[in-house]
Amino acid sequence: MAPRTVTPIDKNWQFKEEKEDDSSYLPVAQFPTNVHLDLLHNKKIPDPYIGKNELKVQWIGETVWVYKTTFSSPEIHDSAKAVLAFDGLDTFATVKLNGEKILETQNMFVPERVDVTKNLKKDGENELRITFDAAYLRGWKLVEEHPDHKYVVWNGDGSRLPVRKAQYHWGWDWGPALLTCGPWRPINLEVYESHIADLYTESEVEKSLKKADVVVHAAVEGKASRVRFEVSLDGKKVASETAHVKNKDATTTFHIQDPALWYPVRYGKQPLYTIKATLLEDNNEIDTSSKKIGLRKLELVERELDGQPGTSFFFQVNNIPIFCGGSNWIPADNFIPRITKERYRDWVKLVADGNQFMLRVWGGGIYEEDVFYDACDEFGILVWQDFMFACGNYPAWPDLLKSIDREARANIKRLRHHPSIVLWAGNNEDYQLRESENLTYDFDDHDPESWLKTDFPARYIYEKLLPDACRDLHPNAVYHIASPWGGKVTTDPTIGDIHQWNVWHGSQQKYQDYDKLVGRFVSEFGMEGFPDINTIDAFLPQGKDDPERFSTSSTIDFHNKADGQLRRLGLYMAENFRFTLEPLDDYVYYSQLLQAEALASAYRLWKRQWQGPKKEYCSGVLVWQTNDCWPVTSWAICDYYLRPKHSYFTIKREMAPITIGMTRREHKHPKSKYTRVDIETKVKVEIWGSNLKLEDVTVDCVVKAWDVETGKETYSQTVVSDLVLQSNRSTEIKTLDVPVEKPNADLEAKTVVAAYFYQDGKQIARYVNWPEPLKYLHFQKPKNLKAEISEGCKSVEISAEVPMKGLAILSEDDGVKFEDNLVDVVPGEVVKIGVAGANKDTVLKTQYLGMQELNPIPSSQYTKHYTATMPIYLSMQRVRFSSPDAYEKFKVLFADTRRHLMTLPGFIHLTWWEHPDDRSWYNECSFWTSHGALYDWHKNTYHKYCKEWAANGAIMEDIITNFELVGTRLLRVCPVCNHTQDKKYNLADEQAVLHEQCPQCGFHFPVLEETPSSFAVFKDVPGIPMPEGAPTKVDGSKVDGRQTDGNKQPSGCPI
Repeated sequence: MAPRTVTPIDKNWQFKEEKEDDSSYLPVAQFPTNVHLDLLHNKKIPDPYIGKNELKVQWIGETVWVYKTTFSSPEIHDSAKAVLAFDGLDTFATVKLNGEKILETQNMFVPERVDVTKNLKKDGENELRITFDAAYLRGWKLVEEHPDHKYVVWNGDGSRLPVRKAQYHWGWDWGPALLTCGPWRPINLEVYESHIADLYTESEVEKSLKKADVVVHAAVEGKASRVRFEVSLDGKKVASETAHVKNKDATTTFHIQDPALWYPVRYGKQPLYTIKATLLEDNNEIDTSSKKIGLRKLELVERELDGQPGTSFFFQVNNIPIFCGGSNWIPADNFIPRITKERYRDWVKLVADGNQFMLRVWGGGIYEEDVFYDACDEFGILVWQDFMFACGNYPAWPDLLKSIDREARANIKRLRHHPSIVLWAGNNEDYQLRESENLTYDFDDHDPESWLKTDFPARYIYEKLLPDACRDLHPNAVYHIASPWGGKVTTDPTIGDIHQWNVWHGSQQKYQDYDKLVGRFVSEFGMEGFPDINTIDAFLPQGKDDPERFSTSSTIDFHNKADGQLRRLGLYMAENFRFTLEPLDDYVYYSQLLQAEALASAYRLWKRQWQGPKKEYCSGVLVWQTNDCWPVTSWAICDYYLRPKHSYFTIKREMAPITIGMTRREHKHPKSKYTRVDIETKVKVEIWGSNLKLEDVTVDCVVKAWDVETGKETYSQTVVSDLVLQSNRSTEIKTLDVPVEKPNADLEAKTVVAAYFYQDGKQIARYVNWPEPLKYLHFQKPKNLKAEISEGCKSVEISAEVPMKGLAILSEDDGVKFEDNLVDVVPGEVVKIGVAGANKDTVLKTQYLGMQELNPIPSSQYTKHYTATMPIYLSMQRVRFSSPDAYEKFKVLFADTRRHLMTLPGFIHLTWWEHPDDRSWYNECSFWTSHGALYDWHKNTYHKYCKEWAANGAIMEDIITNFELVGTRLLRVCPVCNHTQDKKYNLADEQAVLHEQCPQCGFHFPVLEETPSSFAVFKDVPGIPMPEGAPTKVDGSKVDGRQTDGNKQPSGCPI
């Protein structure tokens, strides 16, 4: 009997539109693949992730595509068979081999195997051709064929419900609509007489953890008679047994004493045993199969609680209750085949490095690739696995149920050996949708057949089909009907899990009130935040120079799919911060600060409810969401390019092994029963600690306070000595008055309080609590703010002599990675942040709350300094219009041009105005650091659009006359820190406005001393930080042939 052979069918693939002739075939980008990747590779479409290109590629999802390849036939013995194994075809595929149809598929999640022994050519090349129908159109056709069902969805449209395809391909409130297709997983040709069709284990660890029983099964196809099973750990054989094949199955049991147990991250190691099965016939090895398994004792504990209604909902691994802080995972790309194994592993490592314990694989994506679960096994990340149903009322006709049953069983069999998977959930939010749409649900009806006759037939899937599949194939697994699920209603916070969206969605409560929104296990909640500024520049067509590079541009809005996102972000931003929409870099900072503050509050307040045995009032916090599938503004804590947002770091701090928490409570005491006036208001500070370690920790608790406005320390005391933080729970510590020198509400409202844990004199935890809302605080200018790279370039050391909120450090070098960020700085402390990839020449920049109102110290902005003066060039233009109405049209046209102007290298300043008596006249002057930049501005912008403006009544003239100025507007881009301004001002205040320094770094702009003058006189520019290579002196320069000195420029520049 010959050994089994496997030949990948991954070469020579080509594709085309079905309607095109065979000369139109193009090579694929890779294999496995999908049609968008292949079209992009062949430059047939623009990148769908750039700008608004998503709209330009919608036709792809309504087109039929054909893929083909050729391959040679392997040698096949008389008693052997040849099988084509398709691991995944997306979605409606018709497969032909040598012109004969061998397969039709309707489910991208179901692998298929086809015996092609009789279809292969004995000589010559075989042609494999796969035609992919348009899933979108097929979906609507199925809707029309089954009109009695209620096709209700949140996100996408009703055509997705009868189609077993990744639901997010229809678009979601964080992702684009990109309905792709293609052979998205490998295709292999197997030849064998006998082989191992499946290898799986059932393991049970005793309560004592001293012994594990592992039952190993090998499903065998063919006539081989024996299977040798081997168990090894770290390359060393632990045990070996040989079993005979009976009824196509070989089984043996291994009894392992003192097993090496698999633990979640931080609670122990993650050893993986290798189970290997070798198929034998006449002592010849016919086939082998192996899998890695982890031995652990898993329980989902739902029991009554002390002091509160409902039941607990927590996971216990190897007898250890686990507080499951983590996040929700969506597919990491819209085009799955291009996610490399390395990228998957980097993602999971990022999660583990962020102190997270759990990932929930959300039900609108895919059953993830094997490498994802392998990485979770390796890093000790627990996985909550949804079945692939999300936000819809799914139909349940017989053929669809058969397909879903095959889907469920295939993926359970593929994934059941992973120790990281601790729960299977039936769907995402389908029961919430049922409640919202008032679909039929009788909790006391236990007849599955009757469920199929209601307008919510998917109940049969979630409460019958899927649990049956789990019981048959993974009997030790935990099955949860839905997420969220609490029995009769999905919003019951005392039972099961909840999705807490009353911050952002729902009632839009303040994030400071998250403690009022707690549930036993919060498996979704979130707050939006813009992605990294470099990610935004990556999706803007012209990057940093794009005219749409401002926070409310249509392109940036397009890359935010959430309904009402501007209103909701604006609401939460306005409630908490003084902020500006521009410059974009600052707005990105403030949106990320908002997200970071909100999410950290939730983790801090909810983890407080993890209070020990019979008091597990909250046992899980999974933020929505881990990641993005394209560059976008969303709820993700890390963006598409694996760039962490600031919330990633605040969550990381809150999920550290030892943390300290504080919150302020306002207590009002009226002096009489009916008064509205004589009310004493007192603010208390509650302090608690959290210890997720498995041993008690003894600490001293120190509290300090400062006046935000003066920076003066007002309090410093050890409030508790030798405090025992009990293991694996939170401990209430103390409630204090806000520590001020004398009781005073005004002083309390500007007092920042920091609390610390010290162990043997070493600080092991800190938290800084600020009066809220933060917008009411009046921050000082930073005093001696330092953000310096340490000797050895392994850390950044940050300090200041005044309290600073939310200080972020940035580097333009993407290779520089920080271990923490967005830190609160208080006087007398040095905050150390680990850094990788930095060197002595690394330039760091800082952002912090209040930076718009304050002038940062230049040394905190740059690690290098260059002193230089600049030559300044002036341009003045006069525009005459045929009518005031024509000028109004011109203003609309010029709006985008002005935004573009502020992105140009060399631009410093623009003033523009209207004539007070004749509004058909318009005038502007601009300042530049180089004549070449000024010339490019006129040649490439003014003159480029001159014809368009002329068509609207504009005539360009180089005439300067003296007149009063009205309707004046100022545009500036600081050449030092790139801070932008675009504002109106009153003529009476013109000189004061023009003399204003840059509000961010204090740069003195050149000033036109007397505006209606034939010469512009500029101030000497003092020594300022400039980039390397900047000119070091003012040279005489020519402006269109006229000699000038560095301080005087002609007022007209006829270019």
